[in-house]
Amino acid sequence: MPFNRPNLKTLIGQAESDIEAELPGTTARVRRSNLNVLAMVLAGAVNGLYGYFEFIFKQFFPWSATGWWLQRWAAWWGVTRKAAVAATGYVVFTGQADSAIALGTVLQYSGVEYTTTASASIPATGQIAVPVVAGVTGTTGIVAAGAQLTLTTPVTGVDSQATVDADGIANGSDTETDDDLRARLMRRVQKRPQGGDADDYVDWALEVAGVTRAWCVPVGNGMGTVVVYFMRDDDPDPIPNAAAVAAVYAYIESVRPVTAELWVVAPRPRDVDYAMSITPDTPEIRTAVIDELDDLHHRDAEPGAELLISHIRAAISNAAGLNDYTLTTPDGNVVVAQYEIPMRGKVTWA
Repeated sequence: MPFNRPNLKTLIGQAESDIEAELPGTTARVRRSNLNVLAMVLAGAVNGLYGYFEFIFKQFFPWSATGWWLQRWAAWWGVTRKAAVAATGYVVFTGQADSAIALGTVLQYSGVEYTTTASASIPATGQIAVPVVAGVTGTTGIVAAGAQLTLTTPVTGVDSQATVDADGIANGSDTETDDDLRARLMRRVQKRPQGGDADDYVDWALEVAGVTRAWCVPVGNGMGTVVVYFMRDDDPDPIPNAAAVAAVYAYIESVRPVTAELWVVAPRPRDVDYAMSITPDTPEIRTAVIDELDDLHHRDAEPGAELLISHIRAAISNAAGLNDYTLTTPDGNVVVAQYEIPMRGKVTWA
C-alpha cells in the first residue's frame, strides 16, 4: 500500500491536536497564540523531514534518482554523464595578402569569445578560413553561417570582422541532463553489452556528446559492414555535419571489435509536408498540432523506415483542444530511402 505524505496543513492540525491533548483545557488554534505558533513551528520542521525522506527514497532507485545520486548509479554500470562541449567551426578572415593571423587570436560575437586554434596568413586571394573554438561550452557558442565575428584586438592588415563559413560554428552541446543520462543507464541495464551487436553500436554512438538518437543497420552496405546513423536534436540543425560524423566515427572505432567495416552516416532529411483543416482553428491549437507532429517525428522517424499514416493521424488527434480535422497531405504512409529520415516540413492550413 503506498504511503500518502501529509501536507503542511494536515501536519499543523495534527500538532495542534497533540498539544491540546497533552495540555487539557488549552487551545492551540487561536491565531498568533504561543501554542498556535509552536504547532506551526513543529509542523514545519516535520514537513521538512518528510521532504528529505521523500528525496532520499527517490535516490534509492535509478529510475527516480537525480543529480549526484544518479551519477553514482550510472557509474556502477559504467555509464558516465556526457560533459558539455564547446562549439567549433571556421571563420573567414579578409585583408591584405601576407598578413598574419596568430594562434589564439580572439573574436567576439553576441557576448561570447571565439579563439583561433591555428595560425594562418592571408593569401593573395585576400581571404582565408581559420578554425575557431568557442570560449564557453554548450549550445550558447553555436553561431549560424554568415554571422560576423569582431576582433577584440586589431590585427595589422586584417579586417576587423570575420565571417562564419557555410558550416557554421557548430557541435556545441550542453552537459547531459538527468533524463538523458537516466535513459542511457536504463538502456545499459536492460540491454547488456554483447561484444559488438547492433545495440552496442547504438550505445557507443549515444556516448558521444551531443548525440541524441542513433540506429545501427547490420550489413547495411554489404557483407561485413555496420552502418550507424545518428541525430543531434538539440542543435539548430539536427542533421549531423561532417565534423560530428567524424567525431562519432572516431569514438566508435576506439571501442568496437575489429570484426566489421564501420560506416557512420548522417541521414539525409526528407521533408514531410502536411496540409489539413482543423476545428476549431485557433493559433493555440495549430501550435499544439505542430508540437504533436514534432514529437511524432522525434519518436517514430528512423532512417529508411516508413512513417505510418495511422501514427500521423493519432498524433494530430492528440493535440489539446482539437475537436476534428481533415488531413489531405500526406494521404498514405511516407516511404523513405535507406539513407533518408522523415522530418516535419511545412504545415499548410486549409
